[in-house]
Amino acid sequence: MTRMLSADTMATVKATAPALREHGLDITKRMYARMFAQNPEVKMMFDQAAQESGEQPKRLAAAIIAYAENVDKLENLSGPVMRMARRHVETHVKPEHYPIVAENLLAAIKDVLGDAASDEVLEAWAEAYWFLADILIAKEDELYAEEAAD
Repeated sequence: MTRMLSADTMATVKATAPALREHGLDITKRMYARMFAQNPEVKMMFDQAAQESGEQPKRLAAAIIAYAENVDKLENLSGPVMRMARRHVETHVKPEHYPIVAENLLAAIKDVLGDAASDEVLEAWAEAYWFLADILIAKEDELYAEEAAD
């Protein structure tokens, strides 16, 4: 069962939305650069044309912003979450990949936002990331099971 986010975490994440609107693309570009340099085996899971065109970092930035803005009303994100889960299954994302993304996303937030990414902000985003990751992993498990049953 997925744990719930605390009110403090939701408020902190929601308060970062303006900074993410301004710097979200820089954060996602930094995240992918770090992640691919440190984990080259993960790079092949991504559409490199979408990376090179900048489309993938833009999509991820938009998803992060949408999450920040809707963290207190996740029902608004059910469609995008399902599309993301389906895409993850298509590209063979597994639960063991989530810590790699978490580490690189949080580091990129700190790199780009600097002092604005306080320990409180990073802790809230870590909690929010794992909350969403748990939802995605559960949906992906269902999709993998459906795929195996076919």
